[in-house]
Amino acid sequence: MRFDLTDLRLFLRVAESSNITRGAEQAGLALASASARIRAMEEELGVPLLERGRRGVRTTPAGQALAFHARTVLEQMERMRGELGAYARGLKGHVRLWANSAAVAEFLPDPLAGFLAANPHIDIDLDEKPSPRIVEGVAEGLADIGIVADGVDVGDLETRPFRIDRLVVVAPPDHPAAAFRQVAFREIVDAEFVGLGRHSALQEHIRCHAARMGRTLKLRVRMGGFDAVCRLVAQGVGLGVVPEMAVRRCAANLPIRVIGLTDAWALRHLTICLRRFDQLSPQARLLVEALGVCGD
Repeated sequence: MRFDLTDLRLFLRVAESSNITRGAEQAGLALASASARIRAMEEELGVPLLERGRRGVRTTPAGQALAFHARTVLEQMERMRGELGAYARGLKGHVRLWANSAAVAEFLPDPLAGFLAANPHIDIDLDEKPSPRIVEGVAEGLADIGIVADGVDVGDLETRPFRIDRLVVVAPPDHPAAAFRQVAFREIVDAEFVGLGRHSALQEHIRCHAARMGRTLKLRVRMGGFDAVCRLVAQGVGLGVVPEMAVRRCAANLPIRVIGLTDAWALRHLTICLRRFDQLSPQARLLVEALGVCGD
């Protein structure tokens, strides 16, 4: 098989993104060149590696096997670079980190900024995903490190504590819910809400809890971040459910009321998960250590 590292890296990016165009961009290749490389790989193997569809691509069983071995080869290259002092020669490594909404927006910016400043030869691919998908991605090798909320089954993955995330309700001062210090989600689930984007892991988490009550959330609008949600709540658009840490920034400057959620799922312990710490690349190992020692 005449596959080179560019072929393996390209195929892995396509498999992870389920999109040839996006995978080509991430691999730094033109679409035509990427498509030609994948066709050549399929011809070399004599089996299809991807199932093409209108909304993207999916790996075939042969493609899944190739992705697994490609990941192993590329991870071994990363370890070799670290062990041979490749940074001194200007070679860069990267770490794939998947995390839920609260971690991405509230808990990761500061430690990642410090880590990247201290390690200029390491890049981080950060993706926001729901906790169950993060566990799957780490187990499958699509992500090196995951940050998930408790309550999700992590199987045989190794875990380390990360942060505590408390969800609260924000309400306009004249909203009926503003009179309470604490509420159960079932008491407000039929109200109108300001939600987060369609791909937000936290919004999916809230939607699932509403669905378990037989309810569909009434979202008047979806916003791209917690601060934007709080600003619209202050204008009387509806209620919001956001991390308490985000509210601390907004409450001093916006006319909003903060109400505690009594539901057990509102208090979440965020956890770092990975396959095996001793199998991580040197770069990923450094990041796990950095995330584990930084304070709240």
